[in-house]
Amino acid sequence: MREFRNDFLELLRRRFGTKRVHNNIVYNEYISHREHIHMNATQWETLTDFTKWLGREGLCKVDETPKGWYIQYIDRDPETIRRQLELEKKKKQDLDDEEKTAKFIEEQVRRGLEGKEQEAPVFTELSRENDEEKVTFNLNKGACSSGGATSSKSSSLGPSALKTIGPAGSVKRKESSHSSAQSKEKKKKKSALDEIMEIEEEKKRTARTDYWLQPEIIVKIITKKLGEKYHKKKGIVKEVIDKYTAVVKMIDSGDKLKLDQTHLETVIPAPGKRILVLNGGYRGNEGTLESINEKSFSATIVIETGPLKGRRVEGIQYEDISKLA
Repeated sequence: MREFRNDFLELLRRRFGTKRVHNNIVYNEYISHREHIHMNATQWETLTDFTKWLGREGLCKVDETPKGWYIQYIDRDPETIRRQLELEKKKKQDLDDEEKTAKFIEEQVRRGLEGKEQEAPVFTELSRENDEEKVTFNLNKGACSSGGATSSKSSSLGPSALKTIGPAGSVKRKESSHSSAQSKEKKKKKSALDEIMEIEEEKKRTARTDYWLQPEIIVKIITKKLGEKYHKKKGIVKEVIDKYTAVVKMIDSGDKLKLDQTHLETVIPAPGKRILVLNGGYRGNEGTLESINEKSFSATIVIETGPLKGRRVEGIQYEDISKLA
C-alpha cells in the first residue's frame, strides 16, 4: 500500500509538478509501467477512493467536477516554499509599480485636458505701409451682374472700405494661423499620451508570469529526490514542455532528465558573462551581468538585445535571470 502511494505521488510530482490534472491521466500513466503495483493489492477499491484519501491526508488538493476528479500535488519542500514566498513578494511589488504608473497616466491625461482651453481670437486692423501699394479684393461673382457694375463697385470703395473689410481678412488669417498652431499642439499632446499608453500596454504584455523556463539556459537541480548524483548539479535546458517542464541535459554526465521548474533554479554567472532575462518587463532579452548584490539577492545587468539595447537595469532578482549556455 505504501509503495503504491509513494510511486503514484512520485509520478504525479515528477511528471506534473503542482499543476492540476485529471486523476485518470496520472493513473493511466502509472499503470503503463510494467512493474507497477495493482490497486487491488491496496486498501483502496477504486481510484476515486484513493483520490479522496489523498485529499483527506493533505497530500494533494482534490476536487470533483462533472468530468471527474482532479488532483494537484502539494509540494512541501522548504526550498520550494521559500521560492513561492519570494515570488508572491515580487508580484506585490509589481502591483505597486502598476498603481504608480496608472496614477502617472491619470495625471498626464488631466493635464492634457486642462491644456485644451481655447484662446479668444485677436482682431487687428489691416494697414498699408506704402500708400502707393495696391490692395485688391476678390469678390463673389453673384455680387454683380456685369463687368461695368464690377468696375463701378470697385471705384466706389474708398479708404473707409479698407477699414471695414480689412479686419475681417485679418481675422481669417489670424484664426487660420491659430487653428493650425492649436492642431499641432493637440497632436503633440496626443502623441505623448499615446506613447505612455503604448509603454503601459507593453508592460502588461510582458508582465510577470509563474513560469520562467527558456531553452539554452543553464539551471541547477535543487531536489534531492533524484539522489546525490543529480542534486546541486548543473544542466542545459534543451526543451520546454507546456511552459512548466524542461528536458535538461546534464553538463557532467550528458544524461537527459525531464523536470518540473519547481525542482530547478537559475544559475548566476560571473560578472561579464552573458545572461537571459526570464521574467518581468525585460523577459526574452539577452544581457551581460555587471554586478551582484548578495544582501538583496539581486543583480545589475546591461541589456544587449532588442530596442532597449544598452540600458542598465539595477535590482533584478536572481530568479529572473540565468546564465546562457
